[in-house]
Amino acid sequence: MVNEMSARKAVPEELSREKIMGIARKMFVESGYRGASMRKIAQELGYSHGAIYYHFKDKAELFCAIVAHDFSDLTGILEQLINAPANPEYSKLQMIFLGFIEYGFTHKSQYELMFLIDDPDLYAYSQTEKNESYDKFAKAVFHALGITGEHSPGYAMIPWTLFLALHGFVSYYLHTEQTYEDIEPLAKVHAKFLEAGLISMF
Repeated sequence: MVNEMSARKAVPEELSREKIMGIARKMFVESGYRGASMRKIAQELGYSHGAIYYHFKDKAELFCAIVAHDFSDLTGILEQLINAPANPEYSKLQMIFLGFIEYGFTHKSQYELMFLIDDPDLYAYSQTEKNESYDKFAKAVFHALGITGEHSPGYAMIPWTLFLALHGFVSYYLHTEQTYEDIEPLAKVHAKFLEAGLISMF
């Protein structure tokens, strides 16, 4: 009994949240939310499914933790781009666009879960983090343009249309083998095109 209890107590130290989330992310992408299960995730990890419950109470909480972590990463990147020094090669707006595209290409499985899992039951689990990340994107765009979005109702849709244009670019190539380095020249053209169209409005 003592040995059994010791083994059970050791599980949380041996099986980290990060390790669980890494395998679960891959399985959610490959099998969809409904096709993945705590038992299958545990089997892939080489543990009993009960071991995962030391860290996550259910599959929904696990999914939420993954998506929240990924949106936090994207929000951090946008924050860095806002505060980055001027670049002689790219405008601030182009840097934001390219940063978003690069994130999508270098984190394809994360992007898939964040934006492309089509399951109404999951919207509530990721909506807060998604809204926070979008707000950061909108602020980055307004900062680059030198306007205050919340005081300019006429500009409210600008970040959303830009997001759709960037999201469409990433989504089109997401399930290909192409890397960011492969499409970087095209991404730069896309970023310049979006900026030119936006500036022509003012």
